[in-house]
Amino acid sequence: MPGHTDNEIVVDAPLDFVWEITNDVRNWPDLFTEYSAVDVLESGPDSVTFRLTMHPDEDGNVWSWVSRRETDRATRTVRSQRIETGFFAYMHLRWTYEPVDDARTRMRWQQDFTMKPQAPVDDTAMQERLNRNTAIQMKAVKHALEARRSRVVGVGDVPANRRRGADLRTQLSPGTVGTTCGFSGTVRLEPGEVITEHYHPYSEEFIHVVEGRLRVDLGEERRTVDADQAVFVPRNARHRIVNESDAAVRVVFFLGPLAPRPDLGHVDTETLAEWQAGAAV
Repeated sequence: MPGHTDNEIVVDAPLDFVWEITNDVRNWPDLFTEYSAVDVLESGPDSVTFRLTMHPDEDGNVWSWVSRRETDRATRTVRSQRIETGFFAYMHLRWTYEPVDDARTRMRWQQDFTMKPQAPVDDTAMQERLNRNTAIQMKAVKHALEARRSRVVGVGDVPANRRRGADLRTQLSPGTVGTTCGFSGTVRLEPGEVITEHYHPYSEEFIHVVEGRLRVDLGEERRTVDADQAVFVPRNARHRIVNESDAAVRVVFFLGPLAPRPDLGHVDTETLAEWQAGAAV
């Protein structure tokens, strides 16, 4: 009779955060205690093929195999299967995610498999082994996800976003720590740098100047904001920030509430090239 396991756990973290972190297989050595390396062989918007390598077992054996994983964001479902099956005749996995509430997520992992006749264990023994290990790994993943929510995120821990000009880094966000009401970060503007004009259809923005003097354009009005001063940007208000001084400016920002999707959060009303052309006139 084919083997089957069905295990679940509740993680104290919101659904989107749990979904994003656990479905980036590059994270798995940091989430699971049994995996030493992940090598992505091929990836697309909703699928990834990867080689998974385990830590050596008690006999010094290092197990490795290739799997293919397909995600369905709409149903919060993942289906996966081993391509290199080893002692398995087949191994199919199904992960599902559902919100318990705004801050908790239930993960459910199911495995269906059959062992090859020459395998050292039969289906029943492997089912018992997988059930024991899955409980251990689910607890490890839960702990890692919950610890990540309370971690300290430095400027150097996140990549710079320069699409609108200056060095902008979002440190606390749904993707980094699972925020549910907004996101925050820092901007560093060297002399002459800008964050080009845009607006937020869903969010209000709070801009606090930590160091230097900043020009903030709100629609057709210009304001000067010095160190230890802050300015409020209402929802749907066009705005840009410019460093007209001869010293670097450092800014802390917060936006909230969140847009329904990240791509809806900002609407650009000029490009960096358009601003540069206008500033040169």
